[in-house]
Amino acid sequence: MVNLSTLFPKHGSRKVKRRIGLGIGSGMGRSATKGMKGQTSRSGNTRKESKEGGQMPLVRRIPKSGFSNAAFAVAGEFVNIGSLDKKFKAGEEVNPEILKKNGLVHHAHKVKILGNGELKAALNVSAHAFSVSAKAAIEKAGGKAVIIAKKAKAE
Repeated sequence: MVNLSTLFPKHGSRKVKRRIGLGIGSGMGRSATKGMKGQTSRSGNTRKESKEGGQMPLVRRIPKSGFSNAAFAVAGEFVNIGSLDKKFKAGEEVNPEILKKNGLVHHAHKVKILGNGELKAALNVSAHAFSVSAKAAIEKAGGKAVIIAKKAKAE
């Protein structure tokens, strides 16, 4: 009969943890698997793996290639016309600041309107950019799509 006192784990499913550094009898005594003397056997060793003594490190020996545009990419936010249809009524003015107040964008610095969804209300939308389909949908619904000019840099 099976009861709690007769249950035990399947053979090989429970592995005993190695008890390192607990004397000669542990089988891992003396150097506690750290090898012999030297910097890496001592406590407080923070030597970086990339250091190779006096030799030129591998990272610096291998030629570099490739280019990332991440530093130059212009961050912007996108809003679909379907979202505008849900949040705004006909005849309302929509601009990046109002979109931010309504929670459709996080930052109002660069907003592009995309054409995903349906727009039934005639809205006057001001944004930094519009997709071709979004502009067509806004004008088809009887609204206006106004592009906000970029600010000139101070000289």
